[in-house]
Amino acid sequence: MDIASLYKLYLENPCVQTDTRKLKQGDIFFALSGANFDGNEFAAKAIELGAKYAVIDNPKFVIKGSTILVENVLDCLQQLAKFHRTQFNIPFIAITGSNGKTTTKELIAAVLREKYVTCATEGNFNNHIGIPLTLLKIKTDAQIAIIEMGANHQHEIEGYCKIALPTHGIITNCGKAHIEGFGGIEGVRKGKGELFDYLRATKGTIFRNKDLDYLADMAKGIDSQITYGSANAFYTGHPVMNDVFVDVALSAPENVIMSTHLVGTYNFPNVMVAIAVGLHFGVDILAIKKALIAYEPDNSRSQLLQKGTNKIILDAYNANPSSMKEAIQNFATTDMPAKTIWLGGMKEMGADEEKEHKELVALIDKYQWDSVILVGKEFKNIPNKYVWFDNSTEAAAFIKSNPPTHKSILIKGSRGSRMELMEGAI
Repeated sequence: MDIASLYKLYLENPCVQTDTRKLKQGDIFFALSGANFDGNEFAAKAIELGAKYAVIDNPKFVIKGSTILVENVLDCLQQLAKFHRTQFNIPFIAITGSNGKTTTKELIAAVLREKYVTCATEGNFNNHIGIPLTLLKIKTDAQIAIIEMGANHQHEIEGYCKIALPTHGIITNCGKAHIEGFGGIEGVRKGKGELFDYLRATKGTIFRNKDLDYLADMAKGIDSQITYGSANAFYTGHPVMNDVFVDVALSAPENVIMSTHLVGTYNFPNVMVAIAVGLHFGVDILAIKKALIAYEPDNSRSQLLQKGTNKIILDAYNANPSSMKEAIQNFATTDMPAKTIWLGGMKEMGADEEKEHKELVALIDKYQWDSVILVGKEFKNIPNKYVWFDNSTEAAAFIKSNPPTHKSILIKGSRGSRMELMEGAI
């Protein structure tokens, strides 16, 4: 079946699913396969559960009238999503970067929803499966779409752009993330820069952080650039700490304080680009202010929690050397009492793993802490004076037996470190 014919079936049943556990009556099931399973084997189950059709790529699992046989299920899903994307003549804003992608996406979505019907990536569905699923959720009444793009190797963003066809783009930053896959910081910039490459070729528009000099080099040749930052930009402001939260004192195009519930000055550029995007698309400044103060981070992303007598900054969704440094330095400069840090190892560092964790310990050494716990094999052979556990399960057991009281605690680590278990032990 060609994509145009499949699209007609999709329009009759415009809900796509890749997980039989989430199927609803009338969905189209795409039988994606993984490293350890054959998705085709779930086709019959999907039909039993009410799927209208199951898209498969193995003729052995054909069910007459219920399955659609294609050459490759993943490729078919991506091509269907691209076909759906081409039906829209609205702004498509793509967001990538090493840190802050999801927070930036959520802030921009909150701001734009004050004026527009806005479709945005749910959670962090920002990969080769999540992006097409996001595109296929866009309804005919959508006025703006926001597509988050994650990547850990070269040519990944390039491929996503060919599916999502963005008209606007944002690179939040290029830090030391996924070094193993990208092959160093220059590789990160090259990989993330594929978004700017696409927009340069298609005469698109970018929102550029003027405070990051390297983005200027990456953006050369792009005619339509909207800048934001702390100085010499079209939209300017500076961070103002309000307890542990960061507010933004906007100075151009007008003077106004934008309050948030986001922890740390490292969230300043995320707030600034949301303001810039909102104003560019004509959202009233008071509506932007309302959207920003209403946004509450979740899912272990810079959440401020109160657990008994303890105040916790839970930032355990992900970590890399850049975000770790910013979080530690910001926490160290707050007025919070009895500052305690629980840090998990950083993943995907490749050959730089030992070097980066040594530098992290050296950074911790610069400040006074009530106590420090390090978690993960990444810290095992690095000399330090702190408490160490092999994994977060062991650390959580220790915390249960030695519960903290009246502490201010920063919890941060890569997703694989599962640092949320330690928060749960309090």
